[in-house]
Amino acid sequence: MAAAAAACRLLRLAPRRLRSPRHSAPTALSLFPTPLSASSGWRSYCAAAQASAPPPAAAAAAAAGEAVGEFRRRLRVAEVKGGEDEGAAWVGKELTVRGWVRTCRAQRTVTFVEVNDGSCLSNMQCVLTPDTEGYDQIDCVTTGASVIVEGVVASSQGGKQKVELKVSKIVVIGESDPTSFPIQKKRASREFLRTVAHLRPRTNTFGAVARVRNALAFATHKFFQDNGFVWVSSPIITASDCEGAGEQFYVTTLLSNTAEGGCLVNNIPSKDGRVDWSQDFFCKPAFLTVSGQLNGETYASALSDVKYILENCKEDMDFFNTWVEKGIIDRLSDVAEKNFVQMSYSDAIELLIRSNKKFEFPVKWGLDLQSEHERYITEVAFSGRPVIIRDYPKEIKAFYMRQNDDGKTVAAMDLLVPRVGELIGGSQREERLDHLEARLDESNLNKDSYWWYLDLRRYGSVPHAGFGLGFERLVQFATGIDNIRDAIPFPRVPGSAEF
Repeated sequence: MAAAAAACRLLRLAPRRLRSPRHSAPTALSLFPTPLSASSGWRSYCAAAQASAPPPAAAAAAAAGEAVGEFRRRLRVAEVKGGEDEGAAWVGKELTVRGWVRTCRAQRTVTFVEVNDGSCLSNMQCVLTPDTEGYDQIDCVTTGASVIVEGVVASSQGGKQKVELKVSKIVVIGESDPTSFPIQKKRASREFLRTVAHLRPRTNTFGAVARVRNALAFATHKFFQDNGFVWVSSPIITASDCEGAGEQFYVTTLLSNTAEGGCLVNNIPSKDGRVDWSQDFFCKPAFLTVSGQLNGETYASALSDVKYILENCKEDMDFFNTWVEKGIIDRLSDVAEKNFVQMSYSDAIELLIRSNKKFEFPVKWGLDLQSEHERYITEVAFSGRPVIIRDYPKEIKAFYMRQNDDGKTVAAMDLLVPRVGELIGGSQREERLDHLEARLDESNLNKDSYWWYLDLRRYGSVPHAGFGLGFERLVQFATGIDNIRDAIPFPRVPGSAEF
């Protein structure tokens, strides 16, 4: 409740940008909370008017101060147009739509405004006439502007949609300068859209990517929750190296920016010619982690135990099938239905050598498989079926993976899928203390930094395994997006940490 009250206070401080008072009664169905009134202003976003008299407890709270309204889930455009009838059942009903203008085209007696609220690919076509209340603001109804439109759902005369909104009132909430708004109706390259990552979710492609990404995250969590797994947050900052590259980004307070022009390197504390980490925040070197797998074992030792998007993101998947990768729906259906292939790393190397295909990277036992090798195996050798490769050479895998009896390989596996290559990497963990200590020595890793990890082998060790899924790769695989930077809401690349 405290957080909700604080949010309301913040919204009350926001500038009131409504262009005209709202005196009309609430519409029968609303895509957003109750329409704003002249007296409530932005407050109605937090405290929506109740349709019936408040209960005694709420009345008492209101007497003591301002009551916080009950949460009301708004109806979205996706719920209106997302059914099999594409909205036909809503004809004759009143709606209030709030969203952003995609296009506005004026004709002699009528103006068509396409409004999108982000809930689906489809826009709500809004039909305005000079008699529409607020029509005098039509010059401000430009691409990118945020608006509220009220009206009655009617059958559409056009062929692109089944229904449209006959608008009785329009209010411009936030204007958008049409001369500087970077996303226009014409198609923009994905490279350009990365430079305006704060606005690209308003495009069809990235709105669809965001919704599919959300559905994949939900389906993943749902699977594990339904099967008795427990979600655990692992630390972002670590002092132990999990899979290499852990020292790429240091986390430190030793660099001071108080001096004009930035930090002074000679102010970094040192001892015997080396950085004195004892004076740092964590009293030891710390890095941004590359994996939470080691920490996950702590809870694994204490607790018990893509078909979804095809069913729940049909409109977005049809969009990807038309504009991004033709045939992606058939490909995902095949993956969901076909049995997985399983083979050893040694057999995979032999298969690649026998193919006589000229690869950019060499194929040899003991070398890691590259993306071109992985894609050849799953796309060509096995005609699009997912392939599990197991028993990799221990030299190319992490120290914590369990050594097989042959002394050369470890119980590791990768799941390969078409277009992406490796999607999931997993392994059985080394539960034997002596073997784990030997692997740390072989990898030249300081055992003192892993004292807690070794303790898990000293106190009640059990056989266990785990895997990691490259979530952005999963988004790529499901959408057909080529560049992984377009599967991430705000990508980070060398030389750029914008947005």
